[in-house]
Amino acid sequence: MQNAPKVALLDETIAFPPIEEAWEGLLAIGGDLTEARLIAAYEHGVFPWYGENDPILWWAPEERSVLFLDSLHIAKSMRSVLNSNRFELRIDTAFEHVIQACADVRSSTEGTWISQDIIEAYIRLHDLGLAHSFEAWGDGKLVGGLYGVSIGCMFFGESMFSAESNASKFCFIQLVEWAKANGYGPIDCQISNSHLLSLGAEIIPREAYAKLLRTYLAAGKTRRGKWTIHK
Repeated sequence: MQNAPKVALLDETIAFPPIEEAWEGLLAIGGDLTEARLIAAYEHGVFPWYGENDPILWWAPEERSVLFLDSLHIAKSMRSVLNSNRFELRIDTAFEHVIQACADVRSSTEGTWISQDIIEAYIRLHDLGLAHSFEAWGDGKLVGGLYGVSIGCMFFGESMFSAESNASKFCFIQLVEWAKANGYGPIDCQISNSHLLSLGAEIIPREAYAKLLRTYLAAGKTRRGKWTIHK
């Protein structure tokens, strides 16, 4: 077939093909989830996303969801939550619990791509000081959170969960405020959904995302290690 898609099959080499070669967003299949490959993927504008029984799939969608920091939308009802001190923010104190909770929530609803292999891979990135969690605590319990990867001045959001209403929104807002205070670029939200759009995320073409990525990867040194609430 002349127009059959050509999706790269990865081997032990780390390099990814140009993102323009992605077929309907799918760039490559296979490889592994080593720290070096994951770092290379994010720096290339690629992320892993696949079902538990599928091979590893690497994506560079034609459209990317991003949140420009000044575009954050906080609804009036959410401002009341923020002013109520209902949640306590903690950063990087319960990364493993956050990623497991994200997996559990999705597994019980629409299914999850956060397999045990993914969990272990991102815990290793956390141990390297590259993956981080923003956490909402209430009455001494973890009630919401999000996790993602940070390289240069980019934060790549992966997933979030809420055990209480508005807890994940609280964490996302706190992430954006932290990013503003520390000179970060827009938050990469990967795939758009109504929850992210309600917070001000927008959809941009892959080419525009690639330019943003290059700019903010070079804008500052990667902050390794556990993050704190303060600058």
